[in-house]
Amino acid sequence: MARITIERRNPEDVQDRQIIVNLDGEHMSTLLYGRRVSREVAAGSHRLKAHNTLFWKNLEVELRPGEHARFEVANLPGKGTLSLLGFLGVGPLFLEFQRVAGEEDGAGEAG
Repeated sequence: MARITIERRNPEDVQDRQIIVNLDGEHMSTLLYGRRVSREVAAGSHRLKAHNTLFWKNLEVELRPGEHARFEVANLPGKGTLSLLGFLGVGPLFLEFQRVAGEEDGAGEAG
C-alpha cells in the first residue's frame, strides 16, 4: 500500500472558493482553506484531478509500496483579484496543484 495526502495551506491562497479533488475518477474531497485529506491507496499509477469550478489541473503519479506522496492545492490571486473580490465578490482565481517534498509518515485524515 501507499498513501496520498493533499493539503490546502498555502499562505498565498485567497482562502475563497472550494477545491474539489478526485482520485482515479472518484471524488476524494472538497477542500476549504486550511484542510487536508489523506488516503491509503494501492501502489502503482494514479490520476489526481483538482478543480475550483473555473480551472482544472491533472497530475499523474506512480507510487511505490510504502511511499507517501504529498500534494498542495491553492486558489491563487491573479492581477486585480483582491480588488475585484472586495468590490464585486468575485475575481480571477488561478489553481495551483503540485507535488511537494515531505517526510515519510503515517499522517491520517484531518479536517
